[in-house]
Amino acid sequence: MIGNSYYWRKLHSLLGVIPLGGFILVHVSINFQAFERGPEGFANYVHFINSLPLKPLLEIFGIYLPILFHGIYGLYMAYQSDLNSGQYTYGRNWAFTLQRITGVLTFIFVFWHFFNTRLQVYLGNITHEDLGSTMHQIAINPVLFIIYVIGVLSAAFHFSNGLWAFLISWGITISSRSQKFVLISLLFFISLVAFTGDEFAIGLDHRTNYRS
Repeated sequence: MIGNSYYWRKLHSLLGVIPLGGFILVHVSINFQAFERGPEGFANYVHFINSLPLKPLLEIFGIYLPILFHGIYGLYMAYQSDLNSGQYTYGRNWAFTLQRITGVLTFIFVFWHFFNTRLQVYLGNITHEDLGSTMHQIAINPVLFIIYVIGVLSAAFHFSNGLWAFLISWGITISSRSQKFVLISLLFFISLVAFTGDEFAIGLDHRTNYRS
């Protein structure tokens, strides 16, 4: 891994944008339905996503394996990095440091979110129809709400700054990371606020005592 670190880093960078970047954008668009169309719109969008053909294969090879590689190798890069190297200008050095910190926070947050939602569906504790009410239970808990806000902000910054670095390192273009960060953060935040509405409390599967 050390001898071919250039190629591993390129793969790590690529998987951070394709397909994980697409997954983030799809995820925020699904959650935004909670704000724009309420519980019914959110449920319809979730049903549409879960009715896609070959969905298990898409999840395994398009989401889970790329996330594992990007996250684990990202943790290795963070461990190997000298956050006080001072090799960049002040602004870029802070961006480099925050990219590593938010990467660790995002990796932990994604697995915690997966445990509370998707894994519970796989285990049969809840159904896809219960995801709205599950998120409602999370959103109305002040501690969990703050954790989600921190996780969302970390993920939004990590993706936006990572996309900016990706476009430069791959020789494509230079784009504004701040605009992407604000937009993605805002969409996730208003979606999270929408889940606090009482209309999402209806429908939690009564077959389980699962608590988020």
